[in-house]
Order: sequence, then C-alpha cells, then structure tokens
Amino acid sequence: MEINEIERNSRTKKMMLWFGMISMAMTFAGLTSAYVVSSSREDWLEGFQLPTIFSISSVIILLSSASFFLAKRSLKQGNLTQFKAMLWGTLALTIAFVYCQFQGFGEIIASGYYFTGAESSITTSFLYVLVLLHLAHVAAGLIVLTVVLINAYRNQYSDEKTLGVELAELFWHFLDFLWLYLFVFVTIYQ
Repeated sequence: MEINEIERNSRTKKMMLWFGMISMAMTFAGLTSAYVVSSSREDWLEGFQLPTIFSISSVIILLSSASFFLAKRSLKQGNLTQFKAMLWGTLALTIAFVYCQFQGFGEIIASGYYFTGAESSITTSFLYVLVLLHLAHVAAGLIVLTVVLINAYRNQYSDEKTLGVELAELFWHFLDFLWLYLFVFVTIYQ
C-alpha cells in the first residue's frame, strides 16, 4: 500500500514533534534526578511547601487541556464557531496559568527565598529552574496556540484539514502532563 504525499507529510511532522517532546522529557527527567540527588545535601530545605497557587494553576492547566481537546473535537464536527471559542478559552486559561505561576514565585520571594544570592537555597533554585524552564516551553506553546488561532480566522482548517491543530493539541497535552509531573514530583519529594 502506497502512502500519499499528504499522509507522509503528516507522519513526518508528528514524528518530529514526538522526537522534540521526548528530548524535552529527558531534560526534565535529568533535572528531577538532579533534584533527588541534591536533596541529600546539608543545605537542602526540609519541609519546604509550594504555595497553594501552584495547585490552582494545576487545575487551570488541566482545564486548558480540556478546552483544546474540545476545540479539536468542534473542528472535526465542522463547528468552526465553537472551535474558535474553545481556542480563545484555551488562550485565556493559559494566561491565567502563567499569571498563577508568577504569583507563586512572588509568594516564594515574599517568604525570603530567591533564585541566587545569600537568600537562595539549593531547594528553591531547583524549583525556579524547573518552573521557569517549563514556562519557557509554555511560551512556545502560546506561540503555537496563537498561530493556530490566526490560521483558524484565515480558514486554514476544516473537518478534513486538521494537522496543525492536531500537532498543537499534542504539544499542549504534553506541556500539561509535564507540569503535572513536576508539580506532583516537587509536592511529594520534599
């Protein structure tokens, strides 16, 4: 059976995205491994608790994943109005997530813990690196989401032409899973 050019293009793009996501996952696996190893240091903070707003942001990012899923489902059903509305909902939830992340950092700083300097600790420095690196990937996700939104208004998608949305949704779910992994890891491994 011969694969047509569109299917070959689709498979290639999906495979490239999977390679990228796997390499990102490996980066975070390495960082969380270093977190575990560093926790045996004498200067590791015992009993450090994440601010509650990080829990709220976790719920928000799950909702953003659900709204992106609903957006793709609306597109496949041919409901372009709902598709666009759900994309806007995803964007709003993502902005709320980023806001909560910065609020969480504000609480950590207000508690006297900084990224570097005399008031820093290895514990909070790791937390900053993990969360800020994830936020950098969320920024990339926001760019992807913006491109999908622009293309939606340019009528680039239809119930039969969904590749860009599928790739964006897959990356989005990966970012959400990655955050939940980091949140649960840091919460459990104190």
